[in-house]
Amino acid sequence: MSKVQPSDSLLLETIRIEDGEIHNLSYHQKRCNQSRKALFQSTDTLELSSIINPPHKGLYRCRILYAETLHSIDYIPYTPKKIQKLKIVSSDIEYSLKYANRDALNALLESNKDVDEVIIEKNGYLTDTTISNIAFFDGKQWFTPEKPLLEGTMRAKLIDEGFLKTKQIKKEDLQNYSQVGLMNAMIGFKILNMDNIQNIIKGK
Repeated sequence: MSKVQPSDSLLLETIRIEDGEIHNLSYHQKRCNQSRKALFQSTDTLELSSIINPPHKGLYRCRILYAETLHSIDYIPYTPKKIQKLKIVSSDIEYSLKYANRDALNALLESNKDVDEVIIEKNGYLTDTTISNIAFFDGKQWFTPEKPLLEGTMRAKLIDEGFLKTKQIKKEDLQNYSQVGLMNAMIGFKILNMDNIQNIIKGK
């Protein structure tokens, strides 16, 4: 299928497949193109539409591993992760491209087993959780951090549609928001059921 690539250099696209429908393919294609150009100076296109042959029934996570060329593609039945408890953790982690190697992100979550997910604070500003972009609602508008760890495909779509605005957000700013939302290719946009957003700061 492709020449052998070191596992650490493989890139990943995770695409939602629901009853045979491929979600947000154009956004995944755009990121794939940008990533291959950035890492390998590729000028051709790895056409995702030509390699995806989705199951016709059920909800699947289409997992595409690639580098200059396609490495593998799998269809994995999807069950969403339950997230009820968050806390903010400071880190200088780097994840601007969607690498398949998530060791640093997994280690961050592993070291904070008292919560379901962590919000990563970098250089004094909130960024993402380990599995999603994040947004906060001020009563009128949803805002997502201006500089996420990774520019997700669902985040890009919701910004283009005007649902999300970008803003630099610090931990101290959370007092100005009433709701928290998580977003990625698989969950879409999910508002968390959280009684008090201030509990995020306290890790409760």
